[in-house]
Amino acid sequence: MRVAVATWSRRALGGAEGYIGAVLPGLAAAGHEVALWSELDQPLDRERIPLPEGTPEWCAAEMGMEGALAALRRWRPDVVYVHITTGPDTEAALLATAPAVLFAHGYFGTCVSGEKTHKAPVPRPCGRPLGPGCLAHYYPHRCGGLSPLTMLRDFRRNVRRRELLTAYRAVVTNSRHMRAEYVANGCDPGRTHVAPLPVAGPPPGRDAPAAGSSLSPDGAARLLFLGRMDLLKGGRTLVEALPAVHAGLGRPVHAVFAGEGPDRAEWERRAAEAAVRCPGVAAEFVGWRRGGELEALWDAADLLVVPSVWPEPFGMVGPEGGLRGVPAAAFAVGGIPDWLEDGVNGRLAPAGPPTAAGLAGAVVGCLRDRAVHARLREGALRLARRFSREAHLAALLPVLEEAARGGRDSIRGSASAVPT
Repeated sequence: MRVAVATWSRRALGGAEGYIGAVLPGLAAAGHEVALWSELDQPLDRERIPLPEGTPEWCAAEMGMEGALAALRRWRPDVVYVHITTGPDTEAALLATAPAVLFAHGYFGTCVSGEKTHKAPVPRPCGRPLGPGCLAHYYPHRCGGLSPLTMLRDFRRNVRRRELLTAYRAVVTNSRHMRAEYVANGCDPGRTHVAPLPVAGPPPGRDAPAAGSSLSPDGAARLLFLGRMDLLKGGRTLVEALPAVHAGLGRPVHAVFAGEGPDRAEWERRAAEAAVRCPGVAAEFVGWRRGGELEALWDAADLLVVPSVWPEPFGMVGPEGGLRGVPAAAFAVGGIPDWLEDGVNGRLAPAGPPTAAGLAGAVVGCLRDRAVHARLREGALRLARRFSREAHLAALLPVLEEAARGGRDSIRGSASAVPT
């Protein structure tokens, strides 16, 4: 089978590009021919997506859109595996080249802003399908920015994207939540699938996580936040929860915030104020960490906290921590319950709406008892191992093969594709 992966940039920028860099070699190792089609080659300070040796690639920024599409057609793919594109015109052009399968990384075609969150009066996930009613909610609930022109442009663009969904032979999602989202927005349930994401583990040679609890009997509880620092990632809610965590545990709490973003200064200010009011609370902001520095943060953490107040499509950081024996506390939003089972590898906080008190209760539930914490660490490692590249390909390949054959009926989409 010839599989052409299509995406907006051939540079390794984030989760979608990391996914492509992991799956292309897996497809090639399974005996399939692969190629990469991209729109742009930017930003230039990022490495290119790693490709198997000899992989054909075409970039519209170098060849022109028509030239890149013509090269793709000449290669004669059996299926085009579409990821993120800059707009519906590109999607429509790719759909005209060969049978196509979409991997839905986010809320493209299902939300005006793509954030799927009401930010006012308090942040909370939105379950409304895309439609004219979204325009009535856009300003009262602060679904996006303040420009009416941007609102109308984004609404029309996403309506067009939703119309294109019916032209795909299949839609692949990364969680049961995302499958339900696309079905609610008009996708055929029989052609909408879950293929659990492959998760990168620790570097080779790293020792397996030690058994038992990492909690110090009289030291500080060590929390880790890892991600972009903006409203939807919920770091402010975590900061507000720290005094209640300290009170619930009866011992000091040390939270490390690793990442960057527009809200970092506000979070730091609020954390400093919390430390003054509650001397048992300390917060440290360390910026982005990679490689050995990031592994050192995982080693030092008793608990990963994922305080996202928007419906994360999946939440890759949770299983990444699990492969290092770090359990998690998070709100029950989006795809997070696909990898976080309450009481097995962490605790889920209620999300209607997400609150600091609810998050504090989940954190305390993970860390109050050493025996519970030890069991959660073991569960984190065991459950995270389900999210392998092999498991992902086992769910993905039948979908691609059926699309290449042109059929629509023999594979039935199912939320039960999540590994157990």
